[in-house]
Amino acid sequence: MNAFLKSCTALTIALTFSGQAMAQVKELGKGEGEVNIVAWPGYIERGETDKGYDWVTAFEKESGCKVNVKTANTSDEMVSLMNEGGFDLVTASGDASLRLVAGKRVQPINTDLIPSWKTVDDRLKDAPWFTVDKVHYGVPYQWGPNILMYNTEVFKEAPKSWNVVFEEMKLPDGKSNKGRVQAYDGPIHIADAANYLMFHKPELGIKDPYELNEDQYKAALELLRTQRTLVGRYWHDAAIQVDDFQNEGVVASGSWPYQVNTLVAAKKPVASTVPEEGVTGWADTTMMEADAAHPNCAYMWLEHSLSPKVQGDVSAWFGSLPVVPAACKGNELLTDEGCKTNGYDNFDKIKFWKTPVTKCASQNDQCVPYYRWVSDYIGVIGGR
Repeated sequence: MNAFLKSCTALTIALTFSGQAMAQVKELGKGEGEVNIVAWPGYIERGETDKGYDWVTAFEKESGCKVNVKTANTSDEMVSLMNEGGFDLVTASGDASLRLVAGKRVQPINTDLIPSWKTVDDRLKDAPWFTVDKVHYGVPYQWGPNILMYNTEVFKEAPKSWNVVFEEMKLPDGKSNKGRVQAYDGPIHIADAANYLMFHKPELGIKDPYELNEDQYKAALELLRTQRTLVGRYWHDAAIQVDDFQNEGVVASGSWPYQVNTLVAAKKPVASTVPEEGVTGWADTTMMEADAAHPNCAYMWLEHSLSPKVQGDVSAWFGSLPVVPAACKGNELLTDEGCKTNGYDNFDKIKFWKTPVTKCASQNDQCVPYYRWVSDYIGVIGGR
């Protein structure tokens, strides 16, 4: 933890990228036989969970590159793993990607070596969470919202507000929400509190949930301390959250579509909604380690990851959205209605994760940096 805090501090002293671009790979050679990837759970499937979902086996046969996957449950865990080394690729969310760039843990991507780059959604091609000084440090992979998951036996109608997880109250079944709700076990959850306050306390002047001045930040922490008295468990492992909704009496929580889909497929009384305050969300980028041992296999995987078939299959499995628009049609698993169902048209309504830094446009460069989000959120969870 001390090493991680140190890396966060170094990042927030100055997110300075000028002159940082490293040499790009100029041409591809023969595959090295394997590729090592750090990924979110459910992002890289080889049919072991459900034989219908497998976008690894065919790649291994065609490329000769064995895919080795290490799953990580938080962005902070991904950053730590990449700092340790030994991996070629990582599916980094927006609250990790610029940390990896600033820490020189990832290398620029030569998009000329990825024929399918031209098929990427124009809304994502130059996204600021992986593009620095017009240099691309990764390839978009998937995106989606952080939705409110709820038990349909407790909530006969979808909750209209995030207040069911932030404020003590009686739920529609007449019982308190105390001990029956969860919150995300990651500092970026502070942004969810800030997003809630943007809607309910406009006098705070929050314009961006990732850009908070001292007063706004203090208000967000106070809301989270209230939430602490309600939370039965802070979740970061998707599988554990699924079990908690099935067996531990949890009835509402911020979540990912992946958990919702898993529970619905198991015929559990679960659904999801986007409350009136809106949502935060993630746009994930596959980034290559600065000293990747298997760059040829890594580039082969980057190209493979952008195929409409892979994009559609991942979206169907995870409940996310493809970064290749062509994936929205003709995919047997996703179906032609899948993109609409998963919220493809809500792109502009999502406040995508990004790394909080001191120099911020909305608060005159007087924002609370990420290393404080890390230490203070640890304190909140610990009851301080």
